[in-house]
Amino acid sequence: MILFVFVFLLTNCEKKTQNILYDSRYKKEITEVRKEASLYLVLNNIPGATFAIAKEGKIIYSEGMGLASKDLEVPVTRKTKFRIGDVSEVFTSLVYQMLVEDGTLSPDSTVQHYFPDYPESVYKGSFNKITLNQLVNHSSGMYAASEHEQISSGANISLQKSIDNFKNEPLESVPGYFQSPSANNYNLLGAIMEKVTGKKFAVLLKEYITDTLKLSNTEVDNPFATVIGRSDCFDFNLVSQVVKTSFIDLRNQAPSDGILSNAEDLVKFGNAILYSEVITNSLKEKLFAYPVLLGDFPPSIANGWVVQNNANGELYYGKVGGVTGGGSILLIIPDQKLVIAGAVNLTSSDEIPVFKMLQPFLPKTEADSK
Repeated sequence: MILFVFVFLLTNCEKKTQNILYDSRYKKEITEVRKEASLYLVLNNIPGATFAIAKEGKIIYSEGMGLASKDLEVPVTRKTKFRIGDVSEVFTSLVYQMLVEDGTLSPDSTVQHYFPDYPESVYKGSFNKITLNQLVNHSSGMYAASEHEQISSGANISLQKSIDNFKNEPLESVPGYFQSPSANNYNLLGAIMEKVTGKKFAVLLKEYITDTLKLSNTEVDNPFATVIGRSDCFDFNLVSQVVKTSFIDLRNQAPSDGILSNAEDLVKFGNAILYSEVITNSLKEKLFAYPVLLGDFPPSIANGWVVQNNANGELYYGKVGGVTGGGSILLIIPDQKLVIAGAVNLTSSDEIPVFKMLQPFLPKTEADSK
């Protein structure tokens, strides 16, 4: 097994090519990051990936590693686009909160306010209405769809039409009782956003986020369109060989799983959450505010984000995404002014080791010294 060989040519403060950008002031730290990243790819047989880190609002490292196409031997670049899976939710939740802020949506409104024909959801024989706030915080009680249910291999099914796949299913808990992630929450939320605005989700994503924040490599994955820079997608076959995935269409899952992006755009998005004036301070506070739940289980998700403390006791905001043919992670540590992201083109159960990759940038604790 041969590890990737990386060589730095540090003649300037910042080195920038199609495959790598880095700030030479962090030569030692970035060298450690690249070792962790390359080891992760090799140990997990991942064909290609992108990784990026920002410090104090500036990208200090971004790189494409490996292959975007094994058949054609096309290398991954910093601009290569990957399926990011569940990380799509944090884009959707920001669009949602922007629509709430401008008065287009109301978080306390029920689904029936926007879809009068949507049936009241049943839990143990009782009928319940679900609010938008419960959808965005995964506390609606809706069941978690299986991977088979989530993937459409035929012609495109719209978000509006996909509601029929789950609207009559019973709930797993009383709405608002506790959090249980389900892609159905965000797909229904996306359908409501489309209904109210009269615009497709892909258009809302572009107008509210990607154009505004200048995320040039983020868009809804359309398998029928020519998408410049889109990576091939890989999975394991029955004998654990890495092969290209079969055709799938994730457009009817766009708000929950169906967005393409890469590490550099994800880090830019994280920077915008921390620093951009486009996102108001009141909106930023709402993004990471825990919902009030009826049950005894404490919340851990706020608007799609996991809000917790890391090993050093510092607050972080994160999101991990996985889908057939891809995966990603986005992590923000606001106290350290650090943002890190990664995206891969292989279905993988092992998370990208972002905490290990960030260790060179974090203050050394007494335990670290010992």
